[in-house]
Amino acid sequence: MSYGDIFIIGWNLNALMFVVNLLMAFTILKSSDPMDLVKESEQLNILKEEFDKYYPNRRYETLITYFFPFTAFFRLGFRFFEMSLFFKKNEGTKMYDFMIYKYQSDIDKMKG
Repeated sequence: MSYGDIFIIGWNLNALMFVVNLLMAFTILKSSDPMDLVKESEQLNILKEEFDKYYPNRRYETLITYFFPFTAFFRLGFRFFEMSLFFKKNEGTKMYDFMIYKYQSDIDKMKG
């Protein structure tokens, strides 16, 4: 197997994780009430603004991970694993609860 083949496999796995991430987002949007989504979005925007103060280049870091083979695959794979542990520990929670937890824990890490 050549380096080119390894890179192609890595990029294909990154693309797979991108598609899985999009499918998960569409599934969550489809199963939620629009009014609840608006309220949740407002609360998440407040946290995201604070998050962006501490991590101003996070959007670019995320985009760059899709260009390096296997990087997005491992990053999102770890995030999915983290989500599954969160949902097992906190039964009856939604993706919104995980997003609040993740934003808040990253903000708290930076605050020290």
